[in-house]
Amino acid sequence: MGPHQDKLRIVLITGISGAGKTTALRALEDLGFYCVDNLPLPLLDDFIATMKREPTVEKVALVVDARLRSYTEGYALAAMDHRAKGNLWELLYVDARDDLLVRRFSQTRRRHPLNAADLLAGLDEERELLAPLRAQAGTCIDSTDLTVHQLKQVVQDRYRSDETTLVLTVISFGFRYGLPAQADLVFDVRFLPNPYFIEDLRALSGKQAPVADYVFASEEAQGFLQHAEKMLDFLVPLYHREGKVYLTVAIGCTGGRHRSVALTEKMGNRLAALHNVQIRHRDLERSSKSR
Repeated sequence: MGPHQDKLRIVLITGISGAGKTTALRALEDLGFYCVDNLPLPLLDDFIATMKREPTVEKVALVVDARLRSYTEGYALAAMDHRAKGNLWELLYVDARDDLLVRRFSQTRRRHPLNAADLLAGLDEERELLAPLRAQAGTCIDSTDLTVHQLKQVVQDRYRSDETTLVLTVISFGFRYGLPAQADLVFDVRFLPNPYFIEDLRALSGKQAPVADYVFASEEAQGFLQHAEKMLDFLVPLYHREGKVYLTVAIGCTGGRHRSVALTEKMGNRLAALHNVQIRHRDLERSSKSR
């Protein structure tokens, strides 16, 4: 039998049916988490003790949903208890707008686990049952505007790091497609000259040198970059001091193809010298297909 681990990283996934809990669980499984779906609360302590004795397991992920009606409040109390004992216990809550959930249930012909006859009533009851867990969630993800691939990426970006390192994600996006749900800080760079109106640049992206050169030829782009980096140099240590391990900086232009992409690439690469940085472009592929 292996040695007992003092610290086991535990991520509890919960949220509304149809919002993406299964996708989140699979994303964590791909990161090496030992995953369990709907573990009854009476088995929790024995399960954790067993995992701590298993030398090959360092992190586990559990899904709890409203099907375990009598356990949801108990899991909320268990989470507080484990945190008080110093365990690395995190709660991830996945949600989505009702209109999207209704469409997803209709497309898959699934029935809501709490109310097969009235979907909206079932969603309301589910949110009420999960409220104690929702109140403790350190990470809340709205999957309404995310594809399955994007949701998986958001989850993996959030939980890929260890708990001592703040991961700074710099993401470009297009305002025409809405704000990124996971954004902590948002910069609007639509004040910059738009390469879209230059015929030779329109089909290119901000990852390509001609567009980047055009964007950074403006003094405004250079000034924005300097001020934004200075602000982040000030803020990141403060967020880290308060225990935040995941910070998303979103930079948006109209379509998420030119200006925001060029600035995200430049800022992300420059910040990487000081921080653990991930660069993402949410709408680059979508904006390419729409042209």
